[in-house]
Amino acid sequence: MPTKQRRYPLKAKEAKQIVEEASKKLQLDLEALFGSKANVEVVESDVGEIYLIGGKPILFKSGDKVLPTLLFAEFTAKAPKIVVDMGAIPYVCKGATVMAPGIVRIEGEFGKGDLVLVVDMKHGKALALGESLMDADVAKVTKKGPVVKTLHYVSDKIWDYIKTIAE
Repeated sequence: MPTKQRRYPLKAKEAKQIVEEASKKLQLDLEALFGSKANVEVVESDVGEIYLIGGKPILFKSGDKVLPTLLFAEFTAKAPKIVVDMGAIPYVCKGATVMAPGIVRIEGEFGKGDLVLVVDMKHGKALALGESLMDADVAKVTKKGPVVKTLHYVSDKIWDYIKTIAE
């Protein structure tokens, strides 16, 4: 459990910059979703910076990248998906790289380096956010090796912390 926490609203200019940067990375118009004058707050803690838009934990900062949380429903609904078998779930939920043998199917198009969502085959629940290590076409025919580098997953520090501020 993080010990330090600071929560404050961002200035309009900073908020706009974060929203624009995230919109490009996610290929999603966040301004259209939340409005041009969206209320963006930052929660700083030991685990990193989490951005609340309209009171919801939508983005977080990892190093110099701003990434979506697994609770960002509009992103998780539209993102390309890597569907994994039930045997891969425990490993993905511990942050493991997604390997080709555990992949059941691929939904949507993506390029190398794009953000993809890792979901389970039974319920379609988001397990992890990752960076694709290859194009969708290559990933569909790959039989072995790593396909997705995991960046954020269910039960990581960000996930656990978000649960405490999202209540």
